[in-house]
Amino acid sequence: MNVFVSGGSKSGKSDLAQEAAVKLSRGGPLYYVATMIPYDGEDRVRVARHVARREGMGFVTLELGREVQSCLELAPPNASFLVDSVTALLLNEMYPDGASDADPRAAERCIRGLIEIADRAENAVFVSDYIYSDARRYDSFTEKYRRDLARIDRALAEKCDAVFELTAGLVTVHKGERLP
Repeated sequence: MNVFVSGGSKSGKSDLAQEAAVKLSRGGPLYYVATMIPYDGEDRVRVARHVARREGMGFVTLELGREVQSCLELAPPNASFLVDSVTALLLNEMYPDGASDADPRAAERCIRGLIEIADRAENAVFVSDYIYSDARRYDSFTEKYRRDLARIDRALAEKCDAVFELTAGLVTVHKGERLP
């Protein structure tokens, strides 16, 4: 089963995604694919908070800031995966190895890698930030990033069996059913 979870910052999406991944794994191999590459103290605090929240849940953490589909080669075929987050993955793919110009093929690479996980994994849960809903106009970099993330999220929503949106801890089910 594939699940897509989207929502705003600090909306509860990671907690819901962790709960879903644990339930779907049914005690089988369970991997947390961490895509964020921490760049400063605030990032490191955020990572530490996420690590603490999943303590004792049975996750093996794989830190894969790019080429996320490589998680499939690092785990047994019956593994379940939680990919957190698509948002960070896109940024990493746009600027690989400190590149100064955005790679125009980044979104396509993300889509291919994430869909490969959805196709081959026993279960997969994907987390993304809903950052493209406001009406404000941003600079060209930010607008491209938002459009690309929305495109990736649409591809995942189409592929996944269940789609959840979180707002202030409230869950809206857009597709499928809430997991028991």
